Amino acid sequence: MFQIPKTKLCFPLSTFTKRYSSFQATKSVIDKAAIDGELRVFIVSGEVSGDNIGSRLMSSLKKLSPLPLRFNGVGGSLMCKQGLTSLFPMEDLAVMGLWELLPHLYKFRVKLKETIDAAVKFKPHIVVTVDSKGFSFRLLKELRARYNQQRLENCPVHFHYVAPSFWAWKGGESRLGGLSEFVDHLFCILPNEERVCREHGVEATFVGHPALEDASEFNLPQELKLEGLSFSEHSIPSDSTIISVLPGSRLQEAERMLPIFCKAMKLLKDPFPKLVTLIHVASNSQVDHYIGESLGGWPVPAILVPGGSTQLKYDAFGVSQAALCTSGTVAVELQLARLPSLVAYRAHFLTELLIRYKAKIPYISLPNILLDSPIIPEALFQACNPSNLASILERLLLDEKMRERQVVGAEKLIQLLHPSESRMGSSIHCTGLESHRYTPSILAASTILSYVKH
Repeated sequence: MFQIPKTKLCFPLSTFTKRYSSFQATKSVIDKAAIDGELRVFIVSGEVSGDNIGSRLMSSLKKLSPLPLRFNGVGGSLMCKQGLTSLFPMEDLAVMGLWELLPHLYKFRVKLKETIDAAVKFKPHIVVTVDSKGFSFRLLKELRARYNQQRLENCPVHFHYVAPSFWAWKGGESRLGGLSEFVDHLFCILPNEERVCREHGVEATFVGHPALEDASEFNLPQELKLEGLSFSEHSIPSDSTIISVLPGSRLQEAERMLPIFCKAMKLLKDPFPKLVTLIHVASNSQVDHYIGESLGGWPVPAILVPGGSTQLKYDAFGVSQAALCTSGTVAVELQLARLPSLVAYRAHFLTELLIRYKAKIPYISLPNILLDSPIIPEALFQACNPSNLASILERLLLDEKMRERQVVGAEKLIQLLHPSESRMGSSIHCTGLESHRYTPSILAASTILSYVKH
């Protein structure tokens, strides 16, 4: 079972960075880059959540780096806004599941080779991969083999952001040992991952969950529910029942989940005649197109909430009474917004069988996993059907005790992951960084710039 440390450890980031600054005889990443007059960063993300993490890391690197930065790699619209010209559309890599991947294997091999060739040609000082471990680990492994084959003296340092969910799978921890062969440093987003990774020989740092960036960006008081901006321009009556619907950030998820969600909304029309849905569209052109084409048969009034704007997303959460979402990072974001939610998930039936056989935890959503309690109702696999979803949502909208349990659970979850409760403290005290408040991306960026490869 995935356990959360009970102790509260607080100390400034300067304590952490001394681990790396103590090796004075060896040059740091930034010292080596200074020879070239710039820091070259090859960064790869394969999905929407990774695009968000990658863009914030790029922004933090630009804030902290004393050298000009040059980016290359693969990313989405947010990373491109930070200065990346993506080698190809990020959506080409956004496939999840073993059997779902099989039809795309040839394309993946082509994109992998293209990415490796581009990285070698770019001659980066650091390579950063974000989540998407299937593609990311193959990339880092083959890049390291290419360096060794060419006997390069100044090999780039490899960082991977978001540790693999080893705690969720039988035998997961045993697979960590091999990571150190091609990953120099791992950025963990959950409290106990750093300790387990280090025990298995992988250098790691707990930087905090990416959703904490939202709280920092808006300076949200953690004890208050977000107040969304008015959607009056859409003529929503004040007595409407509003549900946020989040069908997923990958095309295969949206194709599988949106039809189920549609039928569930149809069933909710009778008990809630003034039902309105806010459908959140991920920053994925394929998903955007699919949802737009699918709205013709949507049974209740719907407003599309475009991706790419954290502010707009939380505005929509703020005016909603409940949310129906596909399992993913959004479950934590909904908890941050204190919005009572239902998590749903379906996959290829062979993928579902594999999950049942390999999983060692009873939950799929991160809040339930971290709290070791079914705070958020989950409708998984065969239970993810329109009738069951509608029934749970009806209870979630009407049962105040059920709603209150989620709000109380959210307070506990955010306390676990919030900077003031983490090892890193609430602000950065390193020399020259005092003006920067703690965020996960700031901590990751400072770790990269001061990193010394042993």
